[in-house]
Amino acid sequence: MTSGLVVSARKSSISQRMPLTLSTNFPDISTLMNGLASSLSQTTIPLPNDEGQLSCWLLDTRSLWPGTSIWSAPGAAEALSLVSMAEQKAISTKMFIQDARMSLGSALLKRLFISKTLDIPWKEVTLARKGDPKHGKPCAVDAVGRPIDGIDFNVSHQAGLVALIGWNGKKRHEYNADGRIQGCFSPGANYEPDVMVGVDIVCVNERDDYRTIDAEGLDGWVDIYDFVFSDEERWSMKYDVDYVTLLDGTTLNSDDIGRHDRCIQRNKNISLTTPAGKDVSFSSDLLVDAKLRRFYTYFCYKEAYIKLAGEALLAPWLKQLEFFNVRSPKPGVPARCNTAGQWGEEVDDVEVHMNGTEVDDVKMKIQSFEENFMLSTAIQGEVAGMKVPSFRKLDLKTDILAYAHKHMSTSPSDYSLQMSPKSATPRL
Repeated sequence: MTSGLVVSARKSSISQRMPLTLSTNFPDISTLMNGLASSLSQTTIPLPNDEGQLSCWLLDTRSLWPGTSIWSAPGAAEALSLVSMAEQKAISTKMFIQDARMSLGSALLKRLFISKTLDIPWKEVTLARKGDPKHGKPCAVDAVGRPIDGIDFNVSHQAGLVALIGWNGKKRHEYNADGRIQGCFSPGANYEPDVMVGVDIVCVNERDDYRTIDAEGLDGWVDIYDFVFSDEERWSMKYDVDYVTLLDGTTLNSDDIGRHDRCIQRNKNISLTTPAGKDVSFSSDLLVDAKLRRFYTYFCYKEAYIKLAGEALLAPWLKQLEFFNVRSPKPGVPARCNTAGQWGEEVDDVEVHMNGTEVDDVKMKIQSFEENFMLSTAIQGEVAGMKVPSFRKLDLKTDILAYAHKHMSTSPSDYSLQMSPKSATPRL
């Protein structure tokens, strides 16, 4: 067993290991895959002895701020007023309003988490990046730009959904005599927090993957990503299958499918007899769909892990990071009359290996949402006794906007003190 903690020494060789075109044009795996294809309520889990908390939030922006421009979308002006000018500028660069919505949602989630975690007013939240000022992992900083210890967070967005995982290492926060949060590192310093977190979202059917699969087979499509995944990972993607869901809703497991799992072509008819003696016929399209879901499970795990330190595709150890005992979570259902049933299966027994050795200071989980989304989380460091909570959806108005206005100039604890002096607790 070993630690998979990413050390700063690895970061110095990044630009020498990966082509410049990758670091420039494809800052993460999602962007790369898109390029290749075209060429809440919140949950917070306290840890033992109140030493810290993990939070997992999801914001669905698909129905927010309708229209073709974020600047003229109903309700967007209020949300935009709650983020910095730099964030507004970044949002304005998005060509499509779908991307602008996710960018704005991401900015709001980060500010919400920082304000709650550090017990500071919304207007005092300041963000920067660790290490590289352009590509480094976002972090919270104090009034003079020093990263704050005891807090780590990561955000991911895909196809209208925005997810955040955050770590609140309560006892590592430091405050000045006047109650202001105090940082303890220089802005450009590389340092390792006690816990690092990463998150990723994938949408299985967002791209036209079938075009390449029909032309080259599933094996040819998977091999496009041979610089991302190891030989063993890619073999498993091509020839292993967790389950196949038939058109009548029933499922076949890997034992039922047998050696038909070697099929890598669409538009074929598969006929088999299960070990229980049941005769079944179905299209190989369903088998390929199951393998695609398995591929995106690997992808989601890998992206969440490498986002622990914010390196993404620049990580020189990408293929040395391997996942075993991978199984795709069974999907949920789309929202119709209500939101019940949107969430699908959670899977938390994946094994993480680095350079052939199992990593023992990392915990990962993947959870499905609706039919096509999966969200993976990674936590690394002092993780003994931790459990990654389930994702829960936040409501824009009640969970974010109302909080921001209430705590614009007053920290959560000071607001509680004003409203209910007897029940207030002092700041940690």
